Amino acid sequence: MASGRRRWTRSRTVMAVVGLIVVVAAVLAASSNRFDAAPAAATSTASSSDAATRVVYGAPDVPDSVLVSRELFSRAPTVVLISASADNAAAQAAGQIARRRHIPMFTVDAGTAGPVRDELTRLGAHDAVMPAGGNALGLTVVPESAAQQADSTVGANPDVVLVAAETEGALATIAAAGAFGASSPTGNPRDSTSAMELLKAHPNAHVLGVGGEFGTATLLSQRVTVARAAPELPGGGYTIFPGRRLVALYGSPGSPSLGPLGRQGLDQTIDRARKVAAEYDSVSPVKVVPAFEIIATVASASPGPGDYYTSIIDPAVIRPWVEAAGKAGIYVTLDLQPGRMDFLRQAKMYESLLKLPHVGLALDSEWRLKPNQVHLAQIGSVSAAEVNRTADWLATLVRDNGLPQKAFVLHEFDSDMLADRNTIDTSHPELATVIHADGHGTPPVKMGTWRRLTTDLPPNVWMGWKNFYTEDHPMFTPAETMRVAPAPWFISYQ
Repeated sequence: MASGRRRWTRSRTVMAVVGLIVVVAAVLAASSNRFDAAPAAATSTASSSDAATRVVYGAPDVPDSVLVSRELFSRAPTVVLISASADNAAAQAAGQIARRRHIPMFTVDAGTAGPVRDELTRLGAHDAVMPAGGNALGLTVVPESAAQQADSTVGANPDVVLVAAETEGALATIAAAGAFGASSPTGNPRDSTSAMELLKAHPNAHVLGVGGEFGTATLLSQRVTVARAAPELPGGGYTIFPGRRLVALYGSPGSPSLGPLGRQGLDQTIDRARKVAAEYDSVSPVKVVPAFEIIATVASASPGPGDYYTSIIDPAVIRPWVEAAGKAGIYVTLDLQPGRMDFLRQAKMYESLLKLPHVGLALDSEWRLKPNQVHLAQIGSVSAAEVNRTADWLATLVRDNGLPQKAFVLHEFDSDMLADRNTIDTSHPELATVIHADGHGTPPVKMGTWRRLTTDLPPNVWMGWKNFYTEDHPMFTPAETMRVAPAPWFISYQ
């Protein structure tokens, strides 16, 4: 099967590269770091403050609801208690009681009974509402109608409280105190759409982070500032997946031979991208966002300046397409076919476009040549080290410019194309790393390629799939594409 892929690659290379020489010449003539790691939770209760931002740390056995209650309530004659073994429906029902009666809620099990009992003593609690039964911890069980409202310590401007552990007890206790709460499991609000939306909705509110994941108050303050300023992605939100599925047209402006994106004008391409994406609305369980995958540097049959075998399209030529796409709610990835040039060197040429919030990056490893290799004779490949250098740079660009997460697409149809794939660093929270399967042919051939590529995937990877209008026999329908397992998140058309 691998040899079949090599024969296909050479034929596709001939078709694409020969057609590029004239097309690219015409186009050209017309014109590290990741977020600071959150420290482990402190082993004792402590807090740090930085102006309007504070962080509260707790011991491992102290639940977030206790930490929240300590901060937001001075007294609570009645509380809501629920067993840790209660199901989600019971927990949500208990949370609604806490919200309605403005009283704190605690989940009790053998490990948390001690800290919860201590907090009940501090609050002066003597009654408990227990909708699902359980351990009353010595309190008198009463109906909701007998619950006495607690005394909140929240100031005149309600605080925003972010909790690392997404528990109903903590979130219900926050709401019961009249504050606004959201979960932020990583400690970085930008990784949580609900936290981002809350911070933007309350730009002047004091922020409390509950849990060691938030780091120092200074670090949280910096992250809050970035989160409040960050623009949204097309389709809303700040992380690429799983909040949306991208469906893209592949190609290069003014280059019909390179794919459907370049076979019509800009306005017509926007309309076409929307129509292709809309075909997935009825089969995708999440929102579908149209996308462009624009080939920015094009593999060349001739050596060109420096013997790099790549033609670099001026960013000014691509910019109108990128900006129009953004205005139309279309996501963009810039595809690099670097020949003998390094991916990172080429990516930096498009830094001004990559600073836009709706623009990601794709590395087309098929077209990455080693010294003395040429297109038509070899399938390209890229080392994990080069991918990691590029990822580090792109992640830093996202962080330093307050951008939402970016798609980082790695094209592959042969295992040799991404060398040492298991050592590729996929841990950057700023990037949604996609392994994009470029195989074409009959359904059995495509699925064989898919199974190889989805075996032993690195962690934190999302899968991508490509449908070919003329080289698939037959091409998968949207419904058939969505039945592929695992379902792809980035789907492109060539």
